[in-house]
Amino acid sequence: MKNGKLQNYIAYVDGQFVEQREAKISIYDSALMFGDMVFEMMRTFRHEHFLIGEHIERLYASMRYLKIPFPMAQDEMRKLYDETMERNAAFFDEKEEMRPLINVSRGVLPIYQDVYGHALRPNLIISVFPLRWTIGATYPNYVNGISMYVASQRAIPADLLEPKVKNRSRMHYQLANLEMREIGAHAWALLLDTDGFLAEGTGSNIFLVKDGKIFTPEGRNILRGITRRYVMDLAKELNVSCEEKNLNVYDLYQADEAFVTSTPYCIVPVTKINGVNIGSGKPGLMVKRLLDHWSQKVGVDIVGQVKYYSETGTQSSSNPFVELKR
Repeated sequence: MKNGKLQNYIAYVDGQFVEQREAKISIYDSALMFGDMVFEMMRTFRHEHFLIGEHIERLYASMRYLKIPFPMAQDEMRKLYDETMERNAAFFDEKEEMRPLINVSRGVLPIYQDVYGHALRPNLIISVFPLRWTIGATYPNYVNGISMYVASQRAIPADLLEPKVKNRSRMHYQLANLEMREIGAHAWALLLDTDGFLAEGTGSNIFLVKDGKIFTPEGRNILRGITRRYVMDLAKELNVSCEEKNLNVYDLYQADEAFVTSTPYCIVPVTKINGVNIGSGKPGLMVKRLLDHWSQKVGVDIVGQVKYYSETGTQSSSNPFVELKR
């Protein structure tokens, strides 16, 4: 395995390429003071950067919404992204996938300008680490499915704080994760919106399957995941109906299958909700169909890759969304 220690990876930080151990932002940065930062995390398949255009487009949409005065055009951002990945390519052999990350903050707050003696500007950080750090040791989740529990913490609705903006103000996610830790390391959080409808996980979107059809919450009070959209497209290619609608916990209890989607994991089956089996209590055929189709399209056995990482060592746990296990 070529991927070395953290300090060997190269990051782009505020106009410079530096080793990640030397990467720094100001203690007066708006990201630290307010959580005022937008971001995107990607992954590769066979070193091909998956849906990178969609991720960068969403990043810019988030910046527009938060009025971050970012002067760089999207094509220039892509060039810097590509250069950062090229500078790190030697750390990744043919079996190691990349987990790139882009962060953009508003920068140092104006009241601290005298400390720096120059015009303040947004701060761009582009970095990368091995995908196995995120998905390693999670192979049992694909074999057995995961257990989700409804958190007491509700999703923040769009009329209070827009969840479609992928931002670093994520305390409500963390509170749900901490609650899951009290249940056990196996527990994954499911958030409801303020009307009691299913919303999302703390880093994933939720789907259920009933009578051969797929359903997922409306995109009103959730982060509209890029993987969520891709899975909806996969369903269309397989001639499977996929509908966005208001759903509640009762619908999960009556479902034949359920699953969550996220960029690093793609699709993970959900086999229990609040300790109760969903369907047979085992991963279902719809999840297999979707994962098989996805694997064929990208030329990677998605579940087989996770199994390989689980067998050859990792730094992650089977539930990376539990705070102390991340």
